[in-house]
Amino acid sequence: MDISVSNLMMMSSREITELLQSRHDSVKRSMERLSGKGLIQLTPMEEVNHLGQTIEAYHVNKRDSYVVVAQLSPEFTAVLVDRWQELENTQPIQLPQTFADALQLAADQARQIEIQTKQLMLDAPKVDFAERIAKVDRGMTLGKFAKAVNLGPRKIFAVLRDMKILISGSQGYNLPMQQYIENGCFVVRQSTYGPENDRIANTTLITGKGELWLTKKLINAGVLKAVAV
Repeated sequence: MDISVSNLMMMSSREITELLQSRHDSVKRSMERLSGKGLIQLTPMEEVNHLGQTIEAYHVNKRDSYVVVAQLSPEFTAVLVDRWQELENTQPIQLPQTFADALQLAADQARQIEIQTKQLMLDAPKVDFAERIAKVDRGMTLGKFAKAVNLGPRKIFAVLRDMKILISGSQGYNLPMQQYIENGCFVVRQSTYGPENDRIANTTLITGKGELWLTKKLINAGVLKAVAV
């Protein structure tokens, strides 16, 4: 188990790699990029034992592990949540043994709260974006998505039709192409209406995975300005 414990539980890049079923070198490079942007804090490279071999790995705290996974594979967020819950349920509580230790723990916790408070203030403009991306298994209407990224509903529908993401034909107006439903970026919700509920309405919803993908695509296309995440 690649976990180091002081006053704070840490997870290694090796364990994150296993959770994501990815390559360790790719995960480490992504972590270095995020660290370079000031989005996470990395420990110095440390040696860990993996399958009888000694390898070099980074360690991050719980909060930063979520940032890494959200950047690499947001669909694995639930796996990471389960892993942290498992680790925390099995980790014995370590109480300070002396008065000096208790004072140091209090000082460390106060410092951590101060750092987190400052970070929240810096991240305030990004909170809405982060909350939307976190909703991996739920859908949002494209109208709400358009408002969240400062585009009008008419604009977003027109752009997505031009990009061949939405169908523009009369038989399926503003519905996603099948390939984008199959890859989990969109879902279609059906509902009935009319005096006898005999008419069917289809509503396109964008998933959390789809929001992340579409936001990047719109930025690359020059429709949106780049947002640091």
